[in-house]
Amino acid sequence: MPRRTRILRWLIPALVAIAWLAIAGPLGSFSGKLGEVSENDSAAFLPDSAESTQVTELQRQFQTERSLPVILLWESDDGTLDEAAVAEAQQRVDEAVAIAADAGALKGEPSPVIPSEDGVAVQAVLPFDPDLGDALPGIVGELRDLPAIEGTTQYVTGPGALFSDFAAGFEGIDGLLLLAAFGVVLLILLVVYRSPLLPLLVIGTAAMALVVSLAVAYFLAKQGWIDVNGQSQGIASILVVGAATDYGLLLVARYREELRREESKYTAMRVALKQSWEPILASGGTVILGVLCLLFSDLGSNHGLGPISAVCIAFAMLAALTFLPALLVLFGRAAFWPFRPEHGEEHASGRGWERIASSVGRRPGRYLLGSAGALVVLALFLPTFDSGGIPLSEGVRGGSESGRGQEVLARHYEAGAASPAVIITPADDWPAVADAAAGTDGVAGVEPFTGGGPPGAGDGEPLEVDGLVRLEATLTDAPDSEAAQRTVEQLRTAVGDVDPDALVGGTSAQDLDTQDTAARDLLVIVPLVLLVITVVLALLLRAVVAPLLLVGTVALSTAATVGVAALVFEHLFDFPGSDPQVLLIGFVFLVALGIDYNIFLMTRAREESVRHGARDGVLRALAVTGGVITSAGLVLAATFGALTVLPLVILIQLGFLVGFGVLLDTLVVRTLLVPAAVHLIGDRVWWPGTLAKGPTAPRPG
Repeated sequence: MPRRTRILRWLIPALVAIAWLAIAGPLGSFSGKLGEVSENDSAAFLPDSAESTQVTELQRQFQTERSLPVILLWESDDGTLDEAAVAEAQQRVDEAVAIAADAGALKGEPSPVIPSEDGVAVQAVLPFDPDLGDALPGIVGELRDLPAIEGTTQYVTGPGALFSDFAAGFEGIDGLLLLAAFGVVLLILLVVYRSPLLPLLVIGTAAMALVVSLAVAYFLAKQGWIDVNGQSQGIASILVVGAATDYGLLLVARYREELRREESKYTAMRVALKQSWEPILASGGTVILGVLCLLFSDLGSNHGLGPISAVCIAFAMLAALTFLPALLVLFGRAAFWPFRPEHGEEHASGRGWERIASSVGRRPGRYLLGSAGALVVLALFLPTFDSGGIPLSEGVRGGSESGRGQEVLARHYEAGAASPAVIITPADDWPAVADAAAGTDGVAGVEPFTGGGPPGAGDGEPLEVDGLVRLEATLTDAPDSEAAQRTVEQLRTAVGDVDPDALVGGTSAQDLDTQDTAARDLLVIVPLVLLVITVVLALLLRAVVAPLLLVGTVALSTAATVGVAALVFEHLFDFPGSDPQVLLIGFVFLVALGIDYNIFLMTRAREESVRHGARDGVLRALAVTGGVITSAGLVLAATFGALTVLPLVILIQLGFLVGFGVLLDTLVVRTLLVPAAVHLIGDRVWWPGTLAKGPTAPRPG
């Protein structure tokens, strides 16, 4: 071989690796800034058509600024509060006001202390700026550090504190979450490869993809082209680590296989890339198209998750097809030390997987009925999945001070007093609208808004602006509760019967609109994802029967996963419910990621079917790919399982749904159900392609 060719063979992969390092280095600082452009206010993600959004816009005409109430609350330990304790509480309120004012957090005048009618508690409401962002948890923390009042228990609660405690749950995304994800992936790779170097090369590839993809996401969010919140940031981080590792596992397995056949490491990599790029691109492309279906969501939080996930998958593929091959070529067989694959060495696909494939081939009907029957039984529990939403006060695992404060507040006050429902109605009908609202179950009282207007306002008559008046309805239930949402539904019906132009908004209405919009998204996006993935598989496999089979089995697996989650969430974890967004996001990722392993299996099965036919081909594919696909499934399940290290119920549920679903799909659907079904169907599984007529190449030997 000419010396120049030898130099180029070494130089090209070296330049590719250096290029990745040169790009990722400067971008590393930007990837850590993604949290700075995150928006975690659920109201900001509602569509303009939502009734609560319309009310928010109309409120601006009344010359009032939006605020986020934070409540300071003291409850007597012995059942009574004396005047000295009330006076001391007012001093604490003054200190709290000074802290908030210094931080620029106040948006209006705070209330004085308000004793409860039973004389057991006292509260004060501080209106905070709703746009404080990351500064809010720090200010709330300072308020919680105020000196205690002897004989009382102090709470900082209300919508502002609830949101602060929930937002604080995202603080571990850049550190604890990624540390857990990389740690568990490294452990699995060490067990799989039994090599100290190879896992580091694969982990390094995932790290490169993560740094670049999060930096690109930061620039897109900075320009306002995509919306990012803490939830989507955490999911995207996990996704890129899991996907890049999975694609790396597939490439490494094929490279090791070719190193036994080829003496040259360069030739081995060329063949490995030729055989791996199509399933990797097909897998990544399927996931990208699946998550981009979230663009059809009316919720900005879901809408933003689609693009950031697509960016992460794109760079995971790019890193697995460029950076990792470059590293593997540079290290050659030494990357696999101490179990170096030698030229001419017999390929060991794994006797265990050969036995499984042989068993499936002998009894395909039994395996098909057994695996499908088990999944159907689990899927029967799907209707019991509670997707009615989770109160913000219960969104943190183990509870929070603000959540406990809400319970105390509900014992001594009208729980919704600090965050009333807002009614905007035409001025002509406001008395009748007010009466209808006051007569609604769950409404403690209705008052017209009189302040903030021109001179002469505030005389007991409501302030009128452009023929509209504003009413405030105090609810008996906590504003973040499901009961408050039901009250808003009844309130909208009651005032709408009086005047169809009357609108109801406020915190509880925003939560209700979020739940309704998420439920609508589920109905629209689920069939869209299934359709898109079916079309992609049909183009990839050049068949119709196989794609329908694969999508059907993954859909069944997903239904079974949700059924198991319904049982686990209620009876094992005792969660207060689940959010429709969890179900939607979980479905999209389960179908898009679950189909990956079937793509890996069926592309190899198609390759083997050319010589051996569909029945023998799928069994050969199962024997050869069983180990690597199972390893990939374990890695992806473990990375999503890392979401459970964060204290947020919604992410714990999502981590369980995707992690368990991937394992179920890997160990049951891809190992038993699909091979058994393909073996029974035979060559017709490739209909209407040419392979439906049988092998198209002469059998070896």
